[in-house]
Amino acid sequence: MEVELMTNLDDFWPPSATVAPRRRDSARSGHARRQKALTRDEIVQAAVVLADTEGAAAVNMRRIAKELDVGVMSLYWHVADKEQLLDLMLDAIEGEDVPASESLDWRTDLARIARQKRQSLLRHPWVVIFISERSPFGPNALLQIERSLAVLDRCNLDTATTLQILMTFDNYVTGSVLNELREIRIERTQTEAGVTQLDITAGMQEWKDRLDRSGMFTRVLQVFDEGIDPDAAETRDDRFEFGLNCLLNGIAPLMS
Repeated sequence: MEVELMTNLDDFWPPSATVAPRRRDSARSGHARRQKALTRDEIVQAAVVLADTEGAAAVNMRRIAKELDVGVMSLYWHVADKEQLLDLMLDAIEGEDVPASESLDWRTDLARIARQKRQSLLRHPWVVIFISERSPFGPNALLQIERSLAVLDRCNLDTATTLQILMTFDNYVTGSVLNELREIRIERTQTEAGVTQLDITAGMQEWKDRLDRSGMFTRVLQVFDEGIDPDAAETRDDRFEFGLNCLLNGIAPLMS
C-alpha cells in the first residue's frame, strides 16, 4: 500500500492561529503585470526579506504587493490579513534549517540545536519582537520540537523532564540573543551619531573615575582594571559557548 507523502502542513496549525488553506491560483484583481502565478510561499518570503532589511514595522500588504509587482488584492487570495502573515513568517523561519542527522550523542545534538537557533534569531532579529506575543506552535515549529524531543529519546528521561530541558535551552538562547541584539543596537546608534572610539574611551574613563571616588564599587572597578569588556563584539561567540557548556554540564547528571 502506497503512503501519500504529506507536503502541506496547514492541518497542524494550533486553534489560536487559523491559517487559510493554500490556493493554487491568485485572484488578479485586474492586475496583469506578472506572468507567473502568485503563491503563498512567495508572499511569505518577500515579507521575511522585507522584515530582515527594514524591520517588521515595514511589513504591510501594500508594500509586499509592490515588491512582488502584483495588486494588493492578489495577496488576500492567499493570506487573510497581516496578523496571519506574521504567523506564516515566523513559522517559515522555523523551517529554514535543514535537519541534521543525529550524532547519537545528546551533548553534540543539543549544542547543535542551540547554535542553529541562535544563528536563526541573529539572521532575523525582528523575530524576537513577537516571541512573547504570538503562538510559537506553527507546523514547522512543531517539527523542530519533535526533532528536539527525539534527541533525548535514549536518555531514559520522563516526558516532563525532557520538555523542561528543551525549554531551558530555548530560554537561554533567546535571552542570549536579546542581549546580543542590545549590544548591536547600541553600536549602531553610536556609529550613526558619529561617536568615535576616543569618545567612548573618554566617557568610560570619566564614569570609572566617578565610581572610584564613591568607594562603593571595588569589584566592578576590578572588571575595568583587568580590561574586561562584557559587551565586546569579539567575545560574543565565546560568551554564548560558555553559557551553553554550563547548561550541558548542568543537565549531565540527569542523563543515564
